[in-house]
Amino acid sequence: MSEAIRPVLTGQKALVVGIANEHSIAFGCAKAFRTVGADLAITWLNDKARQYVEPLAQELEAGITVPLDVTVPGQLESLFEIITRHWGKLDILVHSIAFAPKEDLQGGLLSCSAEGFAKAMDVSCHSFIRMARLAAPLMTEGGSMFAMSYYGANRVVPNYNVMGPVKAALEAACRYLAYELGTAGIRVHAISPGPLKTRAASGLKHFELLLNEAAQKAPLGEMVDIMDVGFTCAYLATPFARRITGGTVYVDGGANIVA
Repeated sequence: MSEAIRPVLTGQKALVVGIANEHSIAFGCAKAFRTVGADLAITWLNDKARQYVEPLAQELEAGITVPLDVTVPGQLESLFEIITRHWGKLDILVHSIAFAPKEDLQGGLLSCSAEGFAKAMDVSCHSFIRMARLAAPLMTEGGSMFAMSYYGANRVVPNYNVMGPVKAALEAACRYLAYELGTAGIRVHAISPGPLKTRAASGLKHFELLLNEAAQKAPLGEMVDIMDVGFTCAYLATPFARRITGGTVYVDGGANIVA
């Protein structure tokens, strides 16, 4: 570990949901939290994902590793029962999952089916609310919750389609949860990274074009990586950010400020 990076989260317990492989934003978050001392709980979606995620969890010395599909009744509750049994508390929650059926994602919003819209909203947004409901009682000394959004929540991004309204709902949920949980010392953040080459992003049409345009727009002149996102979350989880909550934090080299 670099001498410039201190273990400021030693003893903190962090649940990170959404790692698919080493390119995942969630992996960047988990790695950053571990670098600054936090203990980790890491989930994988299913048996197929396990072969990719389990070695990463071992690399990060995760104390809890379990499957989690938020669409399967009971799995989320089971996860939090395990956390309660092993840790008895939780300090940090990272929700980095999103899904829409391919045919609904790649068609325009007008073409999106009611079933596809509902599925996208449930997995990408409402599951965060369900996690927050279960996590809050374990955050007895306060805590931090993070959900991953994108610029397309607030501005039209061609080909982002149904995920635009869904991410807008997610950001609104973060604001309302920040309001409801603030008196318990729990802070809630929507994190909005610039385009990153993740498995989830591969489902978007013309994603390479999005990457190139964002890099050209960014005042810093380069794109971010998963560790930039991870260390931003790590900072927000420390006491140094104890008065920050409810907003959308952009980690995109400043691209969001350029028309």
